[in-house]
Amino acid sequence: MENENIIGLACDHAGYELKEKLKDYLTSIGFTVKDFGTNSCESVDYPDYIHPLASEINNGNLKKAIIICGTGNGVSMTANKYINVRAALCWNTEIAKLARQHNDANILALPARFISEKEATDILNIFLNTNFESGRHSRRIEKIRNIL
Repeated sequence: MENENIIGLACDHAGYELKEKLKDYLTSIGFTVKDFGTNSCESVDYPDYIHPLASEINNGNLKKAIIICGTGNGVSMTANKYINVRAALCWNTEIAKLARQHNDANILALPARFISEKEATDILNIFLNTNFESGRHSRRIEKIRNIL
């Protein structure tokens, strides 16, 4: 069952330091963090950490998550392999807001090498506090899920 207060986190080595800072922040504002790793700056393959997290979102065991790598591209590409995942690569608050409002994004992908910790926190807050607008956007979300 989905729990609004549990959030998933996963990263590769490039995102490790930012993940740890965001984990502390999320805990401080009342979230329980399910950390899928990695747990150091040692080089790793991001799919090893993103697939288990994305599977939890896909199966409805987690409602939202944050994934991080150097650019955010690799982690978002991996997560978006799952039909119920809508991972959005966000590098500013406006993109994060629209990803939630228009795309009902359930995973926030962050580019650790291109944003500051403050920018990441601001983006995260918008992501967590913006609701999906539904309406015409629901039709589009269904079309994303339909594989031709």
